[in-house]
Amino acid sequence: MLLHRQGFNCSASTVGRIISRLKARGVLKEPVINHVSAHRRGIRRPYAVRKPKDYQVSRPGDLIQLDTLDIRPIAGMVLKQFNARDVISRWDVLEVHNRATSAAAAHFLDSLERRMPFPVGAIQIDGGSGFEALFEEECQRRNIRLFVLPSNSPKLNGYVERAHLTHTEEFYELSDSSFNIAELNSELLVWEKVYNTVRPHQSLGYLTPKEFLECYKQNDRREVLCNQGNERGGSYKSWLRVCHSI
Repeated sequence: MLLHRQGFNCSASTVGRIISRLKARGVLKEPVINHVSAHRRGIRRPYAVRKPKDYQVSRPGDLIQLDTLDIRPIAGMVLKQFNARDVISRWDVLEVHNRATSAAAAHFLDSLERRMPFPVGAIQIDGGSGFEALFEEECQRRNIRLFVLPSNSPKLNGYVERAHLTHTEEFYELSDSSFNIAELNSELLVWEKVYNTVRPHQSLGYLTPKEFLECYKQNDRREVLCNQGNERGGSYKSWLRVCHSI
């Protein structure tokens, strides 16, 4: 088309033959390919890895799903709630910050380890920048395994995603808080205690997370959980029958 506009009358096949002959003679050489993509390349994480397929989640603390929730009480105000959920016991820890920075996430680790009633063995996060840098360094320093999800896969953090909905419906939609950070965190601490020790959970056979953990500690038949061998904790039916029989 460009040649036609400049007054040269030739077909596309003629141009192709000329190019082929020039390549065969070594006159025309292919350029070195520079791989440039419009997509953001993944950043190599210094510590976080994909969760190994053979990683066993069988005890409380084996896997804590961690995510942030945007809180928008009024126009122009956005707060960030850090929410952590243990996938076995459904025990939650909540805390609000002004921003979801890596420094805030690292600070949240203090609350997480202090308020989870068992050691934290591993944390699973998405690839957000708030869970990089200082947060990743702190996990490594504390010897907490850190698993990062593939991009666009929120379903793999389904437990904590479900927790977002519960806390929104049962706390934020009923709260008359001023949404001052200190006041809100104080109110969240009360709600967190209710959620973990008072509110029955259908997924736990209508036990509270505290009751579930008490059953776990009291009963010697821990192989019910140890043999589940998957992140979803397998079927709770056998274990819950044991709990309700105590």
